[in-house]
Amino acid sequence: MRPGNVKKESLHYALNMETCQLITIVGPTASGKTAFAAALADRLDTEIISADSRQVYRGMDIGTGKDRNDYRVNGRWIPCHLIDICEPGTQYNVFEYQHDFFRVYRQIREQGKLPVLCGGTGLYIEAVLKGFRLPDVPRNQALRESLKTKSLPELEKILASYKTLHNKTDVDSPQRAIRAIEIEAYYRQCVPQQNDYAPLHSLVIGLDIDRERRRERISQRLRIRLEQGMVDEVRGLLASGIPPEALISYGLEYKYLTLYVTGQLNCDEMTARLEIAIHQFAKRQMTWFRGMERRGIPIRWIDASLPMEEKIEQTIVSIKYEL
Repeated sequence: MRPGNVKKESLHYALNMETCQLITIVGPTASGKTAFAAALADRLDTEIISADSRQVYRGMDIGTGKDRNDYRVNGRWIPCHLIDICEPGTQYNVFEYQHDFFRVYRQIREQGKLPVLCGGTGLYIEAVLKGFRLPDVPRNQALRESLKTKSLPELEKILASYKTLHNKTDVDSPQRAIRAIEIEAYYRQCVPQQNDYAPLHSLVIGLDIDRERRRERISQRLRIRLEQGMVDEVRGLLASGIPPEALISYGLEYKYLTLYVTGQLNCDEMTARLEIAIHQFAKRQMTWFRGMERRGIPIRWIDASLPMEEKIEQTIVSIKYEL
């Protein structure tokens, strides 16, 4: 069957099934999620909604991996929503994301299209698939003061004592860990009694990448991004008036590059520690996705090393016959 015919038939089939309201693409960093989601969206003549907790910030491009060329497929740009919607230095959260997601989701569905959700922030994905009720958790200054002298391992131990709703894949700095504890402490006192949104029935596709291949891709991508000017990007953000602690709170690239630019790490230390942190982050992402499966969200895993067309065909088959 020619690609154009596959596109029309599969989309029509999916949109007439009440059990399929969304296609979700998950996987660890460097698994090729964006390129795959864009190719699939092109086949289905639809649009992408990003689920990345850092790509929401303008000007944070290289460090967050906004590989914009991935969105150009067969000579056209695939629309992608919820990227570049916040100013750097501000704090965006899952409460805001959930409301932004459903606003965009409804707009795409009203066009008669099946949205593709793609990203690596597990909490954001699970929050919209399950329709969590998420109050806008206020700052707890007293709690923050009591935790500010604790190390990251100590904070992680405290966080682990909660029945966690917060995404531990994003906890790679004391600031993020304290915020996660703040949220869990709030939820302990204010247990959600109802959902603000109905859960979504989604086909969830996971890109499964061999551990060693993932490590190779992460290391190669880090070298490329450093060559592309990631350090200068951070210098520019700091020069624009963003406090160093705000960038550090975003974790990963922005944490270690800020420490380097402000003279707290040398170049070799920065590169080595950042590379290790990204590998650890990818491992935690996979832990989160496996947890999603245990919490009742089935994920159909596809070998990330397969040719793009084969991955798309496997997904089309799943849309037709597995839902």
